[in-house]
Amino acid sequence: MHWVLYWLYFLLLLVTDICGLVLAAFTLPGLWLMLAGAAIYAWLTHGEYLGVHTLITLLILAGSAEIAEIFLSGAGAKKAGASKWGMLGGLAGGIVGGICLSWLIPVIGTIVGICLGSFAGAFTIEMALGQPLSQSALIGYGAAKGRFSGILSKIAFGLVMLVITFCTAMPFHLFKPAGSSAVPAITVPSTTPTTQAH
Repeated sequence: MHWVLYWLYFLLLLVTDICGLVLAAFTLPGLWLMLAGAAIYAWLTHGEYLGVHTLITLLILAGSAEIAEIFLSGAGAKKAGASKWGMLGGLAGGIVGGICLSWLIPVIGTIVGICLGSFAGAFTIEMALGQPLSQSALIGYGAAKGRFSGILSKIAFGLVMLVITFCTAMPFHLFKPAGSSAVPAITVPSTTPTTQAH
C-alpha cells in the first residue's frame, strides 16, 4: 500500500506549489517554497520520480525568476529617469501598498496595491527631491509598470515550475497489476547436437 502514501505526498506537493504561486504574487519567496516542497518530495520518495536533474532545473528557474523580477522592477523607473532614492521609494511603497490592499481583495488586491504603492513611493520621493510634477508622475508610472512586469514574470516562472513538478512527480507507474513486472527473457543456447544429413 505504499502507493497510497506516495499519492498523498504528491497531493501535498501540489498544494505546496499552489501556495507558492500565491506567495509569489505577494512578492514573497513562494518559488523557493515550491523548490523546497519538491526537494522534500524527492527525499520522501527516494528520488523515484522527481530526481536531482529536476531539482536543478527548478533551482535555475527560481533563481532566474528572482533576477528577472529585480531587473524588471527597477528598469521601468530607471528608464523614466528615477534616482536611486526614487527606485527605493517605489520598492518600499510597493511593499506597503501590497500589505494594505491584501486585506481587501486577496491576490488581486495585493497586485494592485503593489503597483499603486510603487507609483506613490517613487512619485513622492522624486517630488521631494525637486523633480517637476509631470516627471515625478512619469517616474511613478514607470515604477508601477516595472513592478507589475516583475510580478507577472515571477508568476510565469512559477507556472513553469508547477508544470515541470506535476509532470515529473506524478507516481503513475505505481498502478501495475500484481505480477505484471516484466522479466527480460533469457535466451539459452541450445546444447543439443545437430545431426547433419549425409
